[in-house]
Amino acid sequence: MALRNTIHGWGWLARAFHWIIGLMIIGLLVVGFYMVEGLGDDSDSLLLRLQLTQTHKSFGFVVFFLALLRLVWRFLNPSPKLPKGMGRIEIALAHGGHAALYLAMIGMPITGWLMATSSPLNDVDAYIRVPNMVFGLFDMPDPFPKGSKEVSELWGSIHGAMGWALAIVLLGHVAAALKHHFVNRDTVLRRMIRG
Repeated sequence: MALRNTIHGWGWLARAFHWIIGLMIIGLLVVGFYMVEGLGDDSDSLLLRLQLTQTHKSFGFVVFFLALLRLVWRFLNPSPKLPKGMGRIEIALAHGGHAALYLAMIGMPITGWLMATSSPLNDVDAYIRVPNMVFGLFDMPDPFPKGSKEVSELWGSIHGAMGWALAIVLLGHVAAALKHHFVNRDTVLRRMIRG
């Protein structure tokens, strides 16, 4: 098993980044949509939302960190060539889809962090403060120590819109991989599984 990528396949580190980050993003999307759409306003739901939010923020931080490492690794390694026979539009969609995924892997955690740090619940002078911590180990930096409902709602809207966009791009990514495997019968999916 090769560590580095080649023009024919992905190395094991790139594949590990792909699958670990991908599964974490799916989990974060499911939990994020559940927190917004699936929970009520009763006290039990509010407590569960608080717990899920802290976990969601922590895993979002991990995705951000892994995505940065993945980007560095991608710049240091060649990417396997796309299969022969792909048309211009398909190539453009492949590159655009990957760019959108990378943008989301960086943008979603940043907008989530900005939403959380600008929340009045994070106000340093609040009677009950909900700090932004990563797995309870350390605080995230706080550019909005006073909190602002309006600013938090703005970042929340952007974060939510990016979540829906990411879900759509992710579905397209999966559909494209399955098309390559079952219709085109090329190596795109296999080389992300086996290298």
